[in-house]
Amino acid sequence: MHYYQRLKDLREDADLNQEQVGRILGITRQQYQLYESGRREIPFHCAARLAEFYGASLDYIAGRTNNKKGLSRSELPEKETEMINKFRSLSDERKGKISERMDVLCEEQNAENKASSLKGAG
Repeated sequence: MHYYQRLKDLREDADLNQEQVGRILGITRQQYQLYESGRREIPFHCAARLAEFYGASLDYIAGRTNNKKGLSRSELPEKETEMINKFRSLSDERKGKISERMDVLCEEQNAENKASSLKGAG
């Protein structure tokens, strides 16, 4: 049995009834109700259509993440994607060194921001 609580949540958040969602998918209300209740597994093409309609990720619909939008590579600037890929290729030891250096840089940035805001206030 597959229970898609998120389907019901998304439908209710959009103030739609099962018949309206069925029309969006080109199926009957009864067919959609079987998906939402988990008595029938939702076909991938229907789940993908609903993800597009609701602006949600398939992982969110499947309950694999609580982030409605998910995170797709296309949402990141190219430079950030490149940095993430490089970071993932490093050993754990080197990843630790990068994390330590980032902490130092963030502390420096926070101190600069604080000094700048104090200057502006004075």
